Amino acid sequence: MLALAGVGWMMIAGRPIPLDLFVDLENLPRGLAAGLGAGALLLGLWALARRLLPAVRALEDGLAALIGRLDPSEAFALAVISGLAEEFVFRAVLLSDLGPWISLALFTVLHTGPGRIYLLWTAFAALAGALFTLLVLWSGDLLPAILAHVVVNAVNLRYLSARMPAESAPMPPE
Repeated sequence: MLALAGVGWMMIAGRPIPLDLFVDLENLPRGLAAGLGAGALLLGLWALARRLLPAVRALEDGLAALIGRLDPSEAFALAVISGLAEEFVFRAVLLSDLGPWISLALFTVLHTGPGRIYLLWTAFAALAGALFTLLVLWSGDLLPAILAHVVVNAVNLRYLSARMPAESAPMPPE
């Protein structure tokens, strides 16, 4: 839905959606390395926060309960869909039309949750969104930001899902 809104926005603005918006083939290795490096950096920062702050572990309990059990293919599919859609909308559409601060603010607001404990998630999303914005401004395409976003979401979705006991997984229909 989010990606469709972005496509609609660009169509109304009369802007094309060229392939080089997503990937600069001449700089593909650099974009891949930057995206993987940024994803690893964000995962490392979150792991450090988990180790040092009990509130992060409590937040993960809440997020895990919201997400429930996912098999690896579901977690990966959600990571790819959300990474592509969010980077397209926030970094391709809103960044170019509204500027870095407003697009980052909207991205951050999208990543809020019920209760004060979710402010940690919102703060992490703001940091990640700022890094994704810098990647796009530096590279000129979405690939590094999409890759970093997908890596963070895929690893975190698998981690959170694995925290749920197997008996809490929904039963398949009979």
